[in-house]
Amino acid sequence: MRTQHLPLLGVGLGFRQELKDQILNAVDQIDFLELLTDQYIGMPPHKEEEARQLAELFPIVLHGVDLSVGTDMPLDESYVRQLLQVVDWVQPKWVSDHLSFTRVPGLNIGQLTPLAFTRRSVETVARNIRNMANRLDCPFAVENISYYFRVPPYELTEAEFLTQVLTEANCALLLDLTNVQNNAVNNGYDPLEFLNQIPLDRVLQIHLAGGFWHKGILLDTHSHAVPDSVFDLLRYALPRMPSLRAVMIERDQSFPPLEELLAELQHVRSILAQAWKPGDVATTGVAVDG
Repeated sequence: MRTQHLPLLGVGLGFRQELKDQILNAVDQIDFLELLTDQYIGMPPHKEEEARQLAELFPIVLHGVDLSVGTDMPLDESYVRQLLQVVDWVQPKWVSDHLSFTRVPGLNIGQLTPLAFTRRSVETVARNIRNMANRLDCPFAVENISYYFRVPPYELTEAEFLTQVLTEANCALLLDLTNVQNNAVNNGYDPLEFLNQIPLDRVLQIHLAGGFWHKGILLDTHSHAVPDSVFDLLRYALPRMPSLRAVMIERDQSFPPLEELLAELQHVRSILAQAWKPGDVATTGVAVDG
């Protein structure tokens, strides 16, 4: 896992078009941006210009949706070539995608579909992650997703499955703590126990977001402020994340004034400052050995 050389990015935002003008007016208050790779693949030339402009103003990480590392077949070569083109435009510090599948032969499902927690799934995902990582000059990470039921058949717990994938692929983890909270609530387990069971030393980046309840299910909508329960998970896990380089807030709908998101970023910084020893905290976040 090639992360030791990576710089501390600090606390950032997911770039969304609805927030573009406000973000460009707050360059000095946002440490980095995460761009959604799929919003730049196969797009008109002005999207390349936008990506390049943002990369001049902010450190960039790329986060994809449609790589589909869980599909039991080789990665889609056309998609990978286009992804690498976006990588060339913005020179990201790292690239990530989801631990899921979004396509099967002849069909794009159009959503992040959870995998069966089996040894065969581990082998499929690890193979595809290694193949993608070998095409990049920067690290590749995978993100744990929200799911609302366990896909049969299953041989492993979610924690065992995630741990085996990370180990066999030798990759980093983009840990979505909101997804941990959602899955714990919806599937009936203790989120702290889950965090105790996964290799937190592989966490490179953290996602934070807020959702809402609907008919007894906690939905992953990225539409609300980050709840206190998720910030509590951040406080709990931080001391065991020596490879952590970035914490990010996601907002995809019901956008508030940017001042509210900036206040959330500052709250994250205060948590980081409390969790790490004096002298470890840079002006933009947590400093880690590397």
